[in-house]
Amino acid sequence: MEVKLVRADVSDAREIHNMQIEAFGELLEKYQDYDTNPASESMEKVEMRLKQDVTYFYFICMEQTKVGAVRVVEPREAGKNKRISPIFVMPEFRGRGIAQEAMRLCEELHGSDNWELDTILQEPGNCHLYEKMGYRQTGRTEVINERLTLVFYEKRKS
Repeated sequence: MEVKLVRADVSDAREIHNMQIEAFGELLEKYQDYDTNPASESMEKVEMRLKQDVTYFYFICMEQTKVGAVRVVEPREAGKNKRISPIFVMPEFRGRGIAQEAMRLCEELHGSDNWELDTILQEPGNCHLYEKMGYRQTGRTEVINERLTLVFYEKRKS
């Protein structure tokens, strides 16, 4: 299984938007986090992110199939962490190590140190993935609603 990242641009906004709705829909229904879940983002917000000069949006591909996407934010200011937000694999491709390989490829492209991300505390599989990839909880959490708490992670020099 070869996983590769293919850079997306603003012309891919609708496809990314549709993929996000499918990939995050189940979590949106479960947690009802309408202000933070990528499934509830507007098309315009996806387009705006793709136009940012600090954003690198990639399709995660296996062979010729787009199986997910990842957005890397790489600030220009010294001392600022790079950020993954969001990363997702389509439901039918989960459980195959694809997200882990995509994260490794992001580090190859953007450097392996000084990363941050957040995820749903109530989703132990997500937390396990990020911890396996070398991320550590920062101690910061943010309660979104009575069902969902975001937990923040950071990865320093490897």
